[in-house]
Amino acid sequence: MLGKRSSDEGTVEAPLRLQKVIARAGLASRRAADELIAAGRVSINGSVIRELGVKVTSRDQIAVDGRPLSNAAGPIYILLYKPTGVVTTVRDPYDRRTVIDCLATLSERVFPVGRLDYDTSGALLLTNDGELAHRLMHPKFAVNKTYEAVVSGRISSEALSQLERGVSLDGRLTARASAECKGTDGRSSRIVITIHEGRNRQVRRMFEAVGYPCQRLVRTRYASLSLRGLKPGQWRHLTEQEVHQLRTMV
Repeated sequence: MLGKRSSDEGTVEAPLRLQKVIARAGLASRRAADELIAAGRVSINGSVIRELGVKVTSRDQIAVDGRPLSNAAGPIYILLYKPTGVVTTVRDPYDRRTVIDCLATLSERVFPVGRLDYDTSGALLLTNDGELAHRLMHPKFAVNKTYEAVVSGRISSEALSQLERGVSLDGRLTARASAECKGTDGRSSRIVITIHEGRNRQVRRMFEAVGYPCQRLVRTRYASLSLRGLKPGQWRHLTEQEVHQLRTMV
């Protein structure tokens, strides 16, 4: 429902920004809605809109890719065990397999919340709830992401401490993390690390920065969601309780 405000003449509808309406409908996050508008994929009352910041009311007929917004699906929340060799995007210009291809039996549109690298597997949330996705990705909510990494060599306690204190990436220290060695055979070590930032290839770069390149990386947990019961390429709908936990968190 679009916003309303009071006036001396009664209740008057307050116009809302177009990208906010698209996000509320569950088609995309606000940032992705900006991209849809700029690409000319959104129309209002039959006219294509490319200008950001346009405001609309419930009287306006909005369509995305020719599809009326009123026909948008309700909220959908998916946990995917993303395999390696899959890109975290809705479309790929190089025709590589995407996370959407992993959801072949799902008819509704969803989009990934955040990213996982091409060569990283693990827990990935996909949804059409743009508002929740925006909050989960916002740095101020510091959503935890836990990874299990296999790195080269026998990792030192000093390297683990450095990972926890923060390492310099692009001239800026990473936020404090937790890192624990779960075992080593001398040639490699298994590390569980939890971060709440989302910089590009951050975990791999952190291990490289302390001298232990990553051989394998799996995100085992996203916020309160774990991979329990899933194999690479498999997915499931979130339970009502899991959705409530995510909403409460942010």
